[in-house]
Amino acid sequence: MLTITGLRSLTAGALCAGLSAIPVAQAASSDQPTLDEVRFGVPPWPGITVKSEVASQILEALGYQTKQNQLAVSVILNALANDDLDVYLAGWYPQEKHMLAPLLAEGSVKELVNNIPEVLTGIAVTDAAWQGGVRSIADLDDHAERFDHRIYGIEAGSGINDAVLKVIEAGRFGLDDWQLQASSSAAMLAQVGQKVERDEWTAFIGWQPHWMNIVYDMHYLEDVDDSGAAELKGHVATVVRADLAERDPDVARLFSQLVVDSEIQSNWVYALSYEQQDVEDIATNWIGSHQDIVATWLEGVEATDGTPGIEAVRAQFE
Repeated sequence: MLTITGLRSLTAGALCAGLSAIPVAQAASSDQPTLDEVRFGVPPWPGITVKSEVASQILEALGYQTKQNQLAVSVILNALANDDLDVYLAGWYPQEKHMLAPLLAEGSVKELVNNIPEVLTGIAVTDAAWQGGVRSIADLDDHAERFDHRIYGIEAGSGINDAVLKVIEAGRFGLDDWQLQASSSAAMLAQVGQKVERDEWTAFIGWQPHWMNIVYDMHYLEDVDDSGAAELKGHVATVVRADLAERDPDVARLFSQLVVDSEIQSNWVYALSYEQQDVEDIATNWIGSHQDIVATWLEGVEATDGTPGIEAVRAQFE
């Protein structure tokens, strides 16, 4: 479990205890509405863990308290709709579209920005297979023996696993005699790592951003006929409580401008999950060495004492 010190805290037990542990943020008495505390919903995924920590440290430099609540996605979205949380930085499309669409339609939450404009999920192959001519999902069955008629998947019930299973069950692209080997993401990545080291042909579920894109020599297969099992492109949205801009315009402005690319988040995931660095250290070091990016996030944003936001952050991270 992650332990966040100082003004931050992360609540992992709220999944069992419900949302009673999440206090309602109080507006500070000032001419401009201000939240005393900014409450994050954080699923137990490495990319969003680091991203939320980066945002938390910036907010604290601006004079806010923050709290990171580790919860399941469905619980996070319900909490945002009920104003029990303020922000969720991991609205992954298209996988979470069915959960977000009703809340957006009724106006109980809002999306501010695509904080990662482009993400990718789908079937990937090792470099050995790519160099052997496997470039699309339609090429797999031509080399079925080399792949042992197998695609290594992640957790059963995940959106991309289900998409691959539909292709197999429908017998598309000659894959009717193939199998999807579901397992935990960690187990799948360990298996793929061994295959890469042995320079073997392997097909597996990949996604970016993730450290696998840095460590493994891998390639994503092109899709054919919109199968939905390869080259599934999307984005990650910032989702907030519906009245955030009214409660605190500066916080809303920061979140509407906080955008990173897939490479940045892949490096965050690599540092946390692969190198096992401390999440606070990752965030602190990144903010200190990327002031140019942080400045774009803080354009027009003031600290709680009225000073320009970027000045407050620079003073904190000198």
